[in-house]
Amino acid sequence: MRSLLLVLPAFAVLGLAFWAYRENYATQETLRQVTALQSEIGGLREELGVLRAEWAYLNRPDRLRELADINFDRLRLLPLSARHFGRVDQIAFAPRPADGSGAADGSGAAVSVIGTRETGQ
Repeated sequence: MRSLLLVLPAFAVLGLAFWAYRENYATQETLRQVTALQSEIGGLREELGVLRAEWAYLNRPDRLRELADINFDRLRLLPLSARHFGRVDQIAFAPRPADGSGAADGSGAAVSVIGTRETGQ
């Protein structure tokens, strides 16, 4: 009986030691994976910074103006000016329905440009 009381705790200690050993290596593997992911994220952020710099460089107004001038015959691009914009009163909106069922009635429905009723669902 006494030997049984000594053997059971010994096996329990061995089992816990084996469990702790496995958990230690699982934790180390997880930390390696986290480090690899952080390194990958850092590389991707650096690459994103380079791509943003390239985008800013390629979209410089002077460069785009020069490209528009070079390709004017094909594209017919002109610079925007105030005369290219109209006034709101020049827009031909669709008439409201006579029964007053437009969006102003609080139903949540909207009237499209061609006058068909769209529900917001």
